[in-house]
This record gives sequence, structure tokens and C-alpha cells, in this order.
Amino acid sequence: MKKKSLYILFLVIVSCSKPNPLDYIQHISGYWEIEKVVLADGTEKLYKFNQNIDFFEVQEFSGIRKKVQPKLDGSFIVTQDIKNFSLEVENDSLRIYYKTPLSNWKETIISAKENEMIIKNETGNIYFYKPYEKIQL
Repeated sequence: MKKKSLYILFLVIVSCSKPNPLDYIQHISGYWEIEKVVLADGTEKLYKFNQNIDFFEVQEFSGIRKKVQPKLDGSFIVTQDIKNFSLEVENDSLRIYYKTPLSNWKETIISAKENEMIIKNETGNIYFYKPYEKIQL
């Protein structure tokens, strides 16, 4: 119950501050790893290690998102999981629209800063990303 209350408080704070969603675009490009996910039912899942990292590259209002796997030498193995997307402001929110031959879907960027990005998918799951940091041995 406490997690759910914190989640509701977070949404109230975010919704009251009304930032310009276009300001988020400058922070999307880069390597991002999932730090935690808050599922639609309020359950929280923490990620201590990510085998796959999301790479975003944005050019104006379109871009690509692909999964990469970090290697110990700092380079990446690029997977075949690459998706094109477009960005649109809708209802005062920045939306990511994906279109593949098999499916169409959208996600909402709740926040994007230099050190954090928060994305909500259509099922209500909220993904908290942090910038990827090279593995230190």
C-alpha cells in the first residue's frame, strides 16, 4: 500500500508541474538501462543488472530504438531488435509512436532529463531508466 501511495504522489507532482514535453526530446538520445519498473498494479521490480540496454537516437521528431548488449571492453553487440518511431505531442504529453509490419503501439514519455527517463507503456507499466554506465571491473 505504501508503494502505491508513493506512486500516486509521484503522479500528482508530475502532473501539477506542467513542463513543456518538447523539452524532453533533447534528452532522449543515448544508451539507457532500466533501473526499475512499476507495474500497472503497483508492483515494483528493481533491475540490478541489465543484459540488454536500450539505445535511442532522435533526429527532430523521429528516431530509432534498438537493443544492445554491453561487452566488457565497453563496446556493444547490436541485436536485430531495431524499431523506428516518431514523436508527437498529444494531450500535453510527448508520445512515441512505433509502427512495424506486425503491430502499432505508443508509449508516453513522462519525463526525460540528463540523468533519468521515465516511459509509460500502453498497459500502464512505468519504466524508470538511467543512463548506461560502462561496466567497471
